[in-house]
Amino acid sequence: ESAADPDRLIAGEPAFRTWELDRSDSGGWTNIRTGIWEATPGTTRSAKGEALEFCHILSGVVDLTEEGGQTRRFTAGDSFLMKPGFKGTWKTIETVRKIYVFAD
Repeated sequence: ESAADPDRLIAGEPAFRTWELDRSDSGGWTNIRTGIWEATPGTTRSAKGEALEFCHILSGVVDLTEEGGQTRRFTAGDSFLMKPGFKGTWKTIETVRKIYVFAD
C-alpha cells in the first residue's frame, strides 16, 4: 500500500495497492514484473522513462492523457500499452484495478 509521490500528485489523495505476481529477467529486458494494481480516485503525473507497460482494466474508470495528446477513457475489459517515453496524466475516476506487465 502506498500514496502518490508529492512531486507527481496533481489532485485528490489517491491510495495505491499492489499485488506483485511475478518478477524475472528475460532477453533484452532487465526486469519484467506482473501483478495487480489498484488506485482510488485522484490525478497523478505518469512517466515511463525507458519502461513499457501493458495494462488490462479489471474494474473502475480511468482517463489517460499523453502530453500533447487526447484524453482516452478506459473501463473494465479495456487494454492499452504505455510505451517507453510516455509522459502524461493518469486520472482515476472510479477506483480502478488493473493487471499490469511492466518491462524495463
